[in-house]
Amino acid sequence: MKTYKLTAFEPTGEKILDESFESANDQEAKVTGENLLKEKGLEEKTHRCSSPAGKLILFHR
Repeated sequence: MKTYKLTAFEPTGEKILDESFESANDQEAKVTGENLLKEKGLEEKTHRCSSPAGKLILFHR
């Protein structure tokens, strides 16, 4: 399992979510990240999910 980082921001730049989670691969991490954002009602906020290698898996501005 790899550790991925999910962050979400207010328009002011304030960080409102900063979570790590584990997934087997990038595709699974993308789905997990989307689900976490939906659960917290943050899917429309600026967010990003990055892999352990620094690759952006998910991004919304």
